[in-house]
Amino acid sequence: MAEKTNLITPAGLAGLKARYDHLLGTERPEIVAIVSWAAGNGDRSENGDYLYGRKRMREIDRELGFLARRMKAARVVDPAQQPDRTRTFFGATVTIADEDDNQRVLTLVGDDEQDAGANRIGWSAPIARALRGAAVGDLRTVRLPQGEKEWEVIAITYPTA
Repeated sequence: MAEKTNLITPAGLAGLKARYDHLLGTERPEIVAIVSWAAGNGDRSENGDYLYGRKRMREIDRELGFLARRMKAARVVDPAQQPDRTRTFFGATVTIADEDDNQRVLTLVGDDEQDAGANRIGWSAPIARALRGAAVGDLRTVRLPQGEKEWEVIAITYPTA
């Protein structure tokens, strides 16, 4: 199965690479050392360090594989280079308001960079899909689990180069 293209900002790709490098260069060697030491202590069936170390090494290897696939499929898009700043595209910071004039400020980023607490919404999230291509003044309907909600685009900004 081919991995779909993974849109990501330059900072997001740097974050994935930093996590990969940390796991490969720091955490994995530490766990290998613990497992090697524990294996030399005899009976492995009741050796907690050995059993935990092997389990943690499998987790690290799985995460390394996942990160490698995501980086390979990555297509870096620098929002500062967006030529049309009048519409909502990848990397835009959008101010939206609902019918009660409750405003939210969202930044549309790659799915690997999303952080709802920091208002960084993944590109494939329902609200991000609804906002794609919107201009200031446009109304967009978002289908949420609790029903549909309409938002008006109030402002669109992009980072500067």
